[in-house]
Amino acid sequence: MIVAMKKTVVITQGKDKLSALHKLRSLGVFHVRHAQLPKGKDINILAEAITLVSQALSILPEDTDIQPTAGAPLVDWELTARHIVDLYKRKDQLAQYLQKLSVNIQQYEEWGDFDPKSFQELARQNIFAGLYQLPIEIISALPQDIAVLKISVKNGIANCLLAAQKNIDIGFKEIPLPQMSLTDMYKRRALDSQAIKDIDGQLLKQAYSRRILQEAKINLQKELEFQEALAGEAEEEDFSYISGFIPSDSVERLTCQAKKEQWALHIDDPDASEDVPVLLRNPAWIAIINPVFKFLEILPGYREIDSSLCFLIFFSIFFGILIGDAGYGLVYFLITFFVQRSAMKKHKQANGFFLFYILSFCAMIWGLCTGTFFGQAWLLKAGYKPLVPALNDEKAMQGLCFLIGAVHLSIAHIWRAALKAPALNALADIGWICVLWACFFTAKLLILSETFPPFGIWLLSFGLALVVLFTDPQKNILKGIGAGLGTVALSLMNNFTDVVSYIRLFAVGLAGVAIADAFNAMAGNVGTQNVFSIILAVLIILVGHTLGAVLGPVSVLVHGVRLNVLEFSGHANISWSGQNYKPLKE
Repeated sequence: MIVAMKKTVVITQGKDKLSALHKLRSLGVFHVRHAQLPKGKDINILAEAITLVSQALSILPEDTDIQPTAGAPLVDWELTARHIVDLYKRKDQLAQYLQKLSVNIQQYEEWGDFDPKSFQELARQNIFAGLYQLPIEIISALPQDIAVLKISVKNGIANCLLAAQKNIDIGFKEIPLPQMSLTDMYKRRALDSQAIKDIDGQLLKQAYSRRILQEAKINLQKELEFQEALAGEAEEEDFSYISGFIPSDSVERLTCQAKKEQWALHIDDPDASEDVPVLLRNPAWIAIINPVFKFLEILPGYREIDSSLCFLIFFSIFFGILIGDAGYGLVYFLITFFVQRSAMKKHKQANGFFLFYILSFCAMIWGLCTGTFFGQAWLLKAGYKPLVPALNDEKAMQGLCFLIGAVHLSIAHIWRAALKAPALNALADIGWICVLWACFFTAKLLILSETFPPFGIWLLSFGLALVVLFTDPQKNILKGIGAGLGTVALSLMNNFTDVVSYIRLFAVGLAGVAIADAFNAMAGNVGTQNVFSIILAVLIILVGHTLGAVLGPVSVLVHGVRLNVLEFSGHANISWSGQNYKPLKE
């Protein structure tokens, strides 16, 4: 559920504003809303320090068992971060130079090894020499006073060294001389390559400081929040005030603190136009969907509904249908299990893994119902009987997708109607529910050629009547009916297409099974006549099912998330525009 917030203003004497802010931070419940743009030298310094530490952390390797040597001095996070960033910059410069050097070596290797300085010595003796690329047929036509040394020939073009006692002008551009000989280039390349390896070794040795840098970054971020809150306070004569939001269940704590510190306090409900931060607070078994919200960076608005439970239920169903393979579900389960064990060994939080266990079980259950385990055809040929054979019937499966869509979207309107009740405009959502089910029967008629039920037209008519009359009930009936007719004109076809769009569950799930069966068939055609064919068949199966296991979650992100975030949210009027609740904390 979305926790109710209270708009709060804390007023203190100007001399007490720093200590008051420390007290508010210790409470850990006050979300600051700046009265003015926070700026200042301290804020700039902290922001630069956070950028420096973030750069250092992005450079260091993440997973390493390297520990600091015995008796090593305490790490100074700033010096360490600067050292790491400087090492990386040096490595980057060496890598860029090494790349240019490799290009030069490749360019001049066909000319052989020579010292470019020798050309300057010849010039001082009035002998002018240069490198040229000339067509072979041109060489014989060169003036007699030009000495020609043919070094190499490729595709009718000769690499030549020309020398004369005057400046050479033959109508061909001279090849620029390198800055050093090939021997020196080889030496420089070896030295730079070794220098890069040495820097990598130094960075690896610094990996143990990652934890110190992470702690420093957290402390700097908290201090930046504090300084921004301090700079964002408004002042009037001898008074200072800070405004923000607190959860309604924290009002008593703040009130007690205000009495103790002798602050003036104003607490009120937020205005309808205010951008109020959102705090989601659900039971642990519902909160397991929160990692998906964090990954997608979405949050419902403060005055919208919290669809966490509905999102969790239908996202799990969509995952099971879209993956549709018990074998892949088992793979996801095992990966989750081993990653969780690894995280627990490193004393990392492992709370987010329960969602992946549920999703894996959904895929396994659907696979058992349809008889799909790393493909379907081979299992059915082996005599396995699916637990629900009807799910392998295309027509029945498409009808089930339409049913899921109608139920899912109906829940959105039921929810909206419950929030609006007892206002009359709640009846408009009841009308849209009737329209959705009429669209469900229409989809079955047009796509599955099933009979449209006789009551369907009455259902549609009744639903449209409710929408037209109660979308915007006003004293002026004609204006209200006009608004309702406009809504119908804009949304009627969208309701039909939204119900039909759930057929993507069937199509994508069927495609996944078809790909798995295709790779299994390819491996079967290779046969097992000899060791080579067995190895090739195993490789085909491994590649095919690895591809399927990787593409499966991608399809869930594209289609499973879309049905929740777009189709359902559109009918539930969820814009996902919420601002996360971030209170001042120690």
